[in-house]
Amino acid sequence: MPASTQTNPAAIDPSCATPRFWRDAQLPFIEARSIADGRKVCYARHSHEIFSIGAITSGCCNYLHEKTCHSISAGTVVLMNPGDVHACNPLDDQPWSYVMLYVDAQWLAGIEQGFAEEASEVFQPVAATHTQSAALFNGLTGLYAQLVDPHRDVLAKHEAAVLFFSSMQQELGRSVALRKPANVRVERAAEYIDEHFLRTIRLQDICAAASLSEAYLIRAFEQRYHMTPHAYLINRRIQHAQTQLREGALIADIAQQTGFADQAHFQRVFKKHLAATPGQYKT
Repeated sequence: MPASTQTNPAAIDPSCATPRFWRDAQLPFIEARSIADGRKVCYARHSHEIFSIGAITSGCCNYLHEKTCHSISAGTVVLMNPGDVHACNPLDDQPWSYVMLYVDAQWLAGIEQGFAEEASEVFQPVAATHTQSAALFNGLTGLYAQLVDPHRDVLAKHEAAVLFFSSMQQELGRSVALRKPANVRVERAAEYIDEHFLRTIRLQDICAAASLSEAYLIRAFEQRYHMTPHAYLINRRIQHAQTQLREGALIADIAQQTGFADQAHFQRVFKKHLAATPGQYKT
């Protein structure tokens, strides 16, 4: 690995083959994750409600983003706007490791305001999906190391986060991702799922809410969200489960609340989306 992309040894424990999560109730706008050996890490296509940014710290992997697929390696930084469908998976059982940060989009909007001529309270999606910027890579891995350092106080971590995401704005410039063309009826279908995802939803219910035929709905929904309505529903339930786990809810209660057949079914689906068990995520 080039010297410019060496990560802090304290940031990742090479002996750890299970995901490591970090969060702090005093810094609710940011969450971190890392894994030292990703050979068994396999994600289903999924999305988050928050902004995600990660660094490949060793090896290489496949990076799926919306309709594109890339082979990326150590030193690469990946960026996913809220709602972007993505997945990173191993290449032919080759070792790879990474760190990830998940950041509240509303908090990021506040950072963006400092770089915009006209202030906006709405997060502006970034255009870049991945980059090999050494400055961004080193800044990200450095921030991760500070966040997980138990000897660093909250103020220092908060300042480090603000400084990194401010530098990210400068590094990426003001290039903003093009917004996907709106289809009011298809978006109405997504809104219906968002409002009723804890209930049993039938295809005809979604079609009625959106005033669309079944065939058109499925085709147009996948074009807009890069997921079928069912996949979108499951992803939405997993997002809700993450929130409940962070708040301390019992895994069995979450499984029942989110409509899974049983706790075992919930655990399988959760791991498919997060490459971690609910118990590992909750810890």
